[in-house]
Amino acid sequence: MLKGLAITPPVLGRISIGRVVERNGKRLPEKDDQFTLTSQVQNREGWVLHPLDEELRQASDGNKLRSIPVRLLFDDPTLNLRADYSLFNRENGRPLCVGNGDTCRRAGPEGMETLPCPGADACKFASGSCKAYARLNVVIGDREGDAMGSFVLRTTSYNTIRTLAARLHYLSAVSGGRLSCLPLELKLRGKSTTMSYRSAIYYVDLVVRSGLTLEQAVAEAVERHATRAAAGIDQAALDEAARQGFANGAFERTWTKTCRPWSRSSIHQARVKLCRYQLTEVSRTDWKRKHPDWRRKGSSTCSDLCQVRIGDSSGPDRTSDGARRSGSKK
Repeated sequence: MLKGLAITPPVLGRISIGRVVERNGKRLPEKDDQFTLTSQVQNREGWVLHPLDEELRQASDGNKLRSIPVRLLFDDPTLNLRADYSLFNRENGRPLCVGNGDTCRRAGPEGMETLPCPGADACKFASGSCKAYARLNVVIGDREGDAMGSFVLRTTSYNTIRTLAARLHYLSAVSGGRLSCLPLELKLRGKSTTMSYRSAIYYVDLVVRSGLTLEQAVAEAVERHATRAAAGIDQAALDEAARQGFANGAFERTWTKTCRPWSRSSIHQARVKLCRYQLTEVSRTDWKRKHPDWRRKGSSTCSDLCQVRIGDSSGPDRTSDGARRSGSKK
């Protein structure tokens, strides 16, 4: 597998709630009050419509597509909806910096760097160009022809991201982690806010499919889960494969990663760049002076520097001599 290449779900088309219009020779985005299903092909008029768009419109009232029957690919909510703070290169559309409000991965002259992430509003590097950006992958309807092919909804709307994240975690909880088996529906909702100057804005919600109660949907999910398991479908293995594919990307981060171990043979200076702290050269002597009880406590936490545990496998002095020395004084 090529390192740096994120392995994402196969995409058959796009789901959007806006369109591109031409004004004064410029192509500008414009909000819409309905869904649009497109293929991945563009022409001079814009995105080419997917055949499913017309099919679903004929089945909807008023010929406006405001709900789409869907199923999810994965049981893990974070695999279905991936949200980050993202800064893109306006020339080629490639990401420059991707973070979660705690740490970020940034493309620099010397390669990828892991740095603190203050969030979109406080980021001086982005100068206001960083936005919350999310991608939701769904399977439309109950078609079994291409069970792995998905449609992707890309959004920078805080209302959509917050609503979808809440719904996914709630539905996962009530269904016992059977998200991939629930009959669901994407629904377009409207609201007015102060930031929209009281004009209507639209966001995407995820609900139980029309005509079903929550109890009926969960019962159907339990039955479908048993049927799929009996047929030999390993949903847990699919989730793990997707998790490894996403983690292969250059901008993916491992939040539980700890500092490299310190030993007596390690260099005197340690460069620490973790979590919300960006420190330059921090000497080991200064670190010990700041924490005089580091030898007496077999397991203490350094929250000021790098949040590593001392006296275990992720702490300093893990050589045999250092391990003996760490317990010599009490």
